[in-house]
Amino acid sequence: MKHTAVILLTALLVACGPKEETLAINGAGATFPYPIYSKWFDEYGKVHPSTRINYQSIGSGGGIKQLTSQTVFFGASDMPMTDAQLKSAPGPVLHFPTVLGAVVPIYNAGDAKLRFTGPLLAGIYLGKIKKWNDPAIAAVNPGMALPATDIAVVHRSEGSGTTFIFCDFLSKTSPEFQQKVGASTAVQWPAGVGGKGNEGVSGLVKQTPGAIGYVELIYALQNKIPFGAVQNKSGAFVTASLDSVTAAAAGVAVPDDFRISITSSDGKDAYPIASFTWILLYQNPADKQRAKVMSDFMKWALTDGQKDASALGYAPLPKEVVEKELQALGKIQL
Repeated sequence: MKHTAVILLTALLVACGPKEETLAINGAGATFPYPIYSKWFDEYGKVHPSTRINYQSIGSGGGIKQLTSQTVFFGASDMPMTDAQLKSAPGPVLHFPTVLGAVVPIYNAGDAKLRFTGPLLAGIYLGKIKKWNDPAIAAVNPGMALPATDIAVVHRSEGSGTTFIFCDFLSKTSPEFQQKVGASTAVQWPAGVGGKGNEGVSGLVKQTPGAIGYVELIYALQNKIPFGAVQNKSGAFVTASLDSVTAAAAGVAVPDDFRISITSSDGKDAYPIASFTWILLYQNPADKQRAKVMSDFMKWALTDGQKDASALGYAPLPKEVVEKELQALGKIQL
């Protein structure tokens, strides 16, 4: 009896004793990589229970703003920060690509696999091509029965890296689009309605007959929304896939600061609306404890974490990019 009491007392003391405090690290930004970041932060937390990485998918523009104002410890963006944005930050910011993804044109105009060119998508988003049976659409989809319904254009409502990737491609393939709209996280759209996040655009397209939108590949797959093949630089119509996204990055010389666009890249198998997505970290952060954890997390994400990419519709990083990034992590002053 006495022995049992001692055991119970010991258990009680252990249960009531000091607990290890959880270190919370907050980040915000792109919705494009949200599915894999959610998976990564959850998996990393299981191995490191004393750490919790919180992430808000508010769009790349919001992530850059919050990083600049230092309301979050790290940012995430599908568009590299501009020189002006880097200058406005309170300290040097480092870019770390995490995975490769694709932006796809989704539509609610039947289940047929449609084909698009850059100029055709530009014409739709400029408000010039208004019906699904327009001759410009029929010309690249010969023999296809196209509905005579109006096209309902859907775009992002907030600052978005997905918007930048899509507009970057359209600006490279349509001089008129480049002149009238251009490429940025937030643009003045001549036509259409806005949806918040990839989730919002997916939802609007799915519930609106005749709608067209653009989202990251995983959102089209998860929501079972048809998406089109897109003509690349060599003239081939390519469907977004892990292989075609990987082909878009093949042979591209990645600069030391990792700020690069790979839309409309060379290669007959390359999907033309592809991009890296980046996590943004200060080079000399004031909070060294959180910096050490994020540096460790990045090493894990760039190695073990890459195995999760394919199942979620992302292409893993090329080996040479990973090696270059692991060296660049040494720039963070811990």
